Amino acid sequence: MRAPGLRAPTFPLDRRASGILLHPTSLPGPHGCGDVGRPADAFLDWLKRARQSIWQMLPIGPVGFGNSPYSTHSSFAGNTLLISLERLEEEGWLDPEDPPARLPRGRVDYAATARHRRRRLLRAYARFRNQRRPPDFEDFLERERSWLDDFALYSAIKDHHRGQAWVRWPEELRRRDPAALGAFRRAEPEAIEFHAFCQWIFDRQWEDLRTRCADAGVTLVGDLPIFLAHDSADVWAHPELFFLDGDGMPTVVAGVPPDYFSRTGQRWGNPLYRWDVLQQTGFSFWVERMRHALRRFDLLRLDHFIGFVRYWEIPATAETAADGIWRPVPGYELFDTLRRALGVSRLPFIAEDLGEVSEDVFALRDAYELPGIRVLQFAFGDDPQADSFKPHNYVQRAVVYTGTHDNDTLLGWLRDPGGEGRPRTPEQAERERSFALRYLGTTPGRFVWDAIRATLMSVANFTIFPLQDVLELGSAARMNRPGTLAGNWEWRTRDLPPERAERLAELTELYDRTEDRR
Repeated sequence: MRAPGLRAPTFPLDRRASGILLHPTSLPGPHGCGDVGRPADAFLDWLKRARQSIWQMLPIGPVGFGNSPYSTHSSFAGNTLLISLERLEEEGWLDPEDPPARLPRGRVDYAATARHRRRRLLRAYARFRNQRRPPDFEDFLERERSWLDDFALYSAIKDHHRGQAWVRWPEELRRRDPAALGAFRRAEPEAIEFHAFCQWIFDRQWEDLRTRCADAGVTLVGDLPIFLAHDSADVWAHPELFFLDGDGMPTVVAGVPPDYFSRTGQRWGNPLYRWDVLQQTGFSFWVERMRHALRRFDLLRLDHFIGFVRYWEIPATAETAADGIWRPVPGYELFDTLRRALGVSRLPFIAEDLGEVSEDVFALRDAYELPGIRVLQFAFGDDPQADSFKPHNYVQRAVVYTGTHDNDTLLGWLRDPGGEGRPRTPEQAERERSFALRYLGTTPGRFVWDAIRATLMSVANFTIFPLQDVLELGSAARMNRPGTLAGNWEWRTRDLPPERAERLAELTELYDRTEDRR
């Protein structure tokens, strides 16, 4: 198999375009969640009908705590829930399932879906073991060795210990004693190879998806979390890069100070980088991580961009994020290194410059000509950047969202009464709702599409909509509620209505965001 290289984006960052934010798990499909096979093909057809040229996703790594794509067991591995079982049947790795699995269609039951898909992948692997190894499998093992060996070993050990976090493994495995690791490799070679096999299948199918996207004129936008999950192959394999104690536990953790989403801030709990150590290595971990991500995506949204200027350090013993402190990050040195290592004059990044930003954050963004983000929902309230989120204040070098994965849907936001347990008081909710309706010159029944229209007609180069907004869905379709643990990341669409695609296509053409108008 040809080793995928760094590709140029389908179109430059300074062209007008629009697209949809939708994670593949949210697509329809018979195996518990959407995947990169037929469900993705159907969505690409819908995007073409809607005249959209961007498909933005959430992170695609194997989900960890809380099923969050922002808390994965590896920053390099792919999520095997996204493997198309139907493609494996077509290639002869699996027989058609009879009877089909009974899994929810309107939401993702992660535990049941993972069990079902793992059983099927184990069957595919059993057939693989009884055949001659394909040459591209050996090529894949060699090409991805720098991360794949550790990930496959970590995953097999984790399976052996019933899913326990690596800090709960026996000490010799936790500390990566060479003799203990060698003994495990000799005892469980097939358990390790199974995970390598799954990543090979994922890689092949992802390359096929990228080709289909390119053929359809669709640019893939990925999402790169700045921080890593503590229970990940990365932290287990490279503890020297993080602030950990002798038992492997974080001494300080990541989060954000009090903000719009939470009065006590958000205590994410991720271990924090030792940026001095990363700098001494020439940022080799980040170079490898970015190279890998840009083999999968055309453009990358850098989540929590402020973290490349400074990070909020919270003592690991603190219960909330309120008692943290800001620490500096060598962002200029990192981005200079990435530009040289990737061999590009302009980094293919989108800066998620939301939250407690200041002029030094904007200065880093602008020094590398990165587009920032504007969120329409934040234009009508008390956000410090509210004025810049109003469409009449947009700039060309920007990516506009009606909302993000952390927001309510537009319709849910409009109907939100505010009050206890919500980010707004009833008075704030009513004041913002009234302002939004007056600003857009609309009524509640037309609000969603008039909001979409306002972003499309703006001067911002990119405008992106969560599919939930195009479908005019309420709060039940929300993807994530920051600060909560249950029920997130589970939403799925039951269909892809053609009439919605046609309505979006009409507006996209009207405001010169189609390929033939650029």
